[in-house]
Amino acid sequence: MAASSGLLAGCATTQDTSRLQPGGPVAREYAAMYGAIDTEPFPIPAVDLSTIDTRFLRREVAFRTTEQPGTIVVDPGARYAYLVLERGRAMRYGVGVGKEEGFNFRGSAVIARKAEWPRWTPTPNMIRREPERYGKYAGGMPGGPENPLGPRALYLYRDGQDTYYRLHGTVEPATIGTMVSSGCVRLINQDIIDLYRRVPTGTKVVVLPSGGEATS
Repeated sequence: MAASSGLLAGCATTQDTSRLQPGGPVAREYAAMYGAIDTEPFPIPAVDLSTIDTRFLRREVAFRTTEQPGTIVVDPGARYAYLVLERGRAMRYGVGVGKEEGFNFRGSAVIARKAEWPRWTPTPNMIRREPERYGKYAGGMPGGPENPLGPRALYLYRDGQDTYYRLHGTVEPATIGTMVSSGCVRLINQDIIDLYRRVPTGTKVVVLPSGGEATS
């Protein structure tokens, strides 16, 4: 999958807000990138690419930042997460972010834990805000195809403490590029698997305020 992830590797300085045209070479490449995965404990369906703006699909881009290669930079305002690469490049992923500005984590953290098919437990704040929706999951939901964290989760800690924010997959890929979550950063399942493979525990994550300075 790493080989195909650079299929649009030029200086992607413009944002294509169109949908993919069926049958074209780019559409075929993305269909392979976001195809069904049957090598996991649970099946991961192919992504319906007609529901996602092409600018939020994975690609390598030019990226100016003072962060070191290997750092993840999340720009909630632009709805992107960048994995900083060498020589002014980054792997860019479309994301969904908190539905209200106050829900979003800001600043620096580290990935202290990685999990495949993670268990999901709503935070106490989520249960307080929407008890009818989240109260029944207070004891947690095991990993699986209905779990909102999807097939992978990267857990953000600051000063040794869990922030309760994660980068994770989603059961709703059409929400990528929107403000919809309770503050976590969600990626297409195929993208969180790709990112998960690339980063070890201890990876630095920087979450910019909306309107941050990341440039691509």
